[in-house]
Amino acid sequence: MEDRKRVLAGVVVPDTELVRAALDYAQCVYEPYLLNHVIRSWLFATSLASIQNVEHDSEVVALGTLLHDITLNTSFRGPRRFEVEGADIARSFALDAGVSISRAQLIWDSVALNSTPSIALYKEPEVALCTAGICLDVVGLQYDRIPAMAREAITDAYPRLGMKVKMTSCFCHVVEVAMETTYDNFLRDFGLRYVPGYAGPSSVDLVMNAPFES
Repeated sequence: MEDRKRVLAGVVVPDTELVRAALDYAQCVYEPYLLNHVIRSWLFATSLASIQNVEHDSEVVALGTLLHDITLNTSFRGPRRFEVEGADIARSFALDAGVSISRAQLIWDSVALNSTPSIALYKEPEVALCTAGICLDVVGLQYDRIPAMAREAITDAYPRLGMKVKMTSCFCHVVEVAMETTYDNFLRDFGLRYVPGYAGPSSVDLVMNAPFES
């Protein structure tokens, strides 16, 4: 891995051919608010790693964060959870770029589990950091770990551009077009609040109606 670095919004990040390619790809596929979100997530993840002195593969964290919402758009139609569909794309991108299978799998895990912090935060450092950076940007998880001036430098350089409303709209789109992918995850909450007629099966009913005597 190259050891070239550069500074974005006060954060030192890798400036390797792989990371540049991922950033170029992100700039091509994301609308502006999502592009800024994935870059902020990357910078927050990198900042948390520095603050907590976490050893990690910086290229894996870069790709895991930059590519984590690759399928969060109005063209998404399923058939699997958007995180899983996106994880496959991210892994293919990494493998095509010459990344080893083990590192590409960490990228897959980082994307697939980015919205499941109750699992991802306890996995490998790269997966945990990706999820931490993403969750910080979306819901404010560990918000106070990063000094205010550092946070502001990142959000000034990469503004949020109405992310809460725009992301909610995308979440609701996924619920509407691929409802069966939302019953066991956070999208269920968006369906229940914003999508008329949304109703998912109960886990209790699934257990009680299993085809066994007891």
